[in-house]
Amino acid sequence: MVRALDGVTLSIAEGEFFGLLGPNGAGKTTLINVIAGLARADAGSAAVMGADVLADYRRARRMLGVVPQELVFDPFFSVRETLRIQSGYYGIRGNDAWIDEVMHHLDLTAKADANMRSLSGGMKRRVLVAQALVHKPPVIVLDEPTAGVDVELRQGLWQFVLRLNRDGHTIVLTTHYLEEAEAYCSRIAMLKGGRVAALDSTANLLKSFSGSQMKLRLARANALPEGFPGEMVSRDGTVFVLKLRNFQEVESALAKLREARVEIIEMELQPPDLEDVFLRVTGKQS
Repeated sequence: MVRALDGVTLSIAEGEFFGLLGPNGAGKTTLINVIAGLARADAGSAAVMGADVLADYRRARRMLGVVPQELVFDPFFSVRETLRIQSGYYGIRGNDAWIDEVMHHLDLTAKADANMRSLSGGMKRRVLVAQALVHKPPVIVLDEPTAGVDVELRQGLWQFVLRLNRDGHTIVLTTHYLEEAEAYCSRIAMLKGGRVAALDSTANLLKSFSGSQMKLRLARANALPEGFPGEMVSRDGTVFVLKLRNFQEVESALAKLREARVEIIEMELQPPDLEDVFLRVTGKQS
C-alpha cells in the first residue's frame, strides 16, 4: 500500500503567499484534495480559516478556491454562464460586476459569450482560475496554474494573483516552474515521499541549502592550483565552472588564484537558486 502523505504538518498564515513544492508523486495534489474535502485522510485533521474540512465542511469549502491541474469543464455553456453557475454552487447571485472584473483581469472579456468547448487550452485554464475566484474566497490554492500557458497570460495572471494577495487573500501555490515559486512565495514547503523534507522562508532555504556557482575564464588551461575549493561542474578549455558551498569558498578560491599568480580574464558568480535547493532536498528533477 502506498502512503501518499505521512505525518505532514503545516500551518499557513493568513495573507501568506506559500509554496508547496515536490517531485511528481510527492503528495502535493493529495494534500490539496484533503484540504478541499475531495479526499479523506486516514488520520489527522485539516482546517481552512479555522473551519474543519470534515466537521464544518460547508464553511471550509466556502473559504477555499482551488484551481486544479486538470482542465475540467462543461462543454455546453459559455464562459459567463460557467462562472454564474459556479457562483450558484455557493448560493451567490447577482455578482456579474465581480465576474466581469475577474474576466477582465484574466483577459477573458472577449470570450465571455464563447462556448467552453471552443476555447484553447490556455483559455480554459483561465476559466478555471476565474471559477476558483467567483465566491471571493480568502484562501486560494493554485495547483500548477500556468502549466501549458503562454507567457502573456502568465504575466497577467501573476499580476492579478499578487493583487489578491496584497488585498489579504492567502495564496498556496504548487508549480514545477521553480522560478515562479522563488519570485512570489515568501515561504516554501518541499515534500518528498509524502513527508515535509524542508520548510522555511524562501530566503533561508536559498541560504541554507544552496551554494553559488563560479564561472572562470583563465589566461591558460590547467591553471587551477592544488587544493582549489568547490566542486567542478564543467570545463571547456580555459573556462571552468565550479559549485561552491558558500561565499567563504569564493574568497578562498580567489586567494588560491592570487597565490598561484593565475590571471583571471573573466569571472561570473551566479547566486543560489531554488532549483538547486529543490534538487538537493528531493534528489529529483522537477
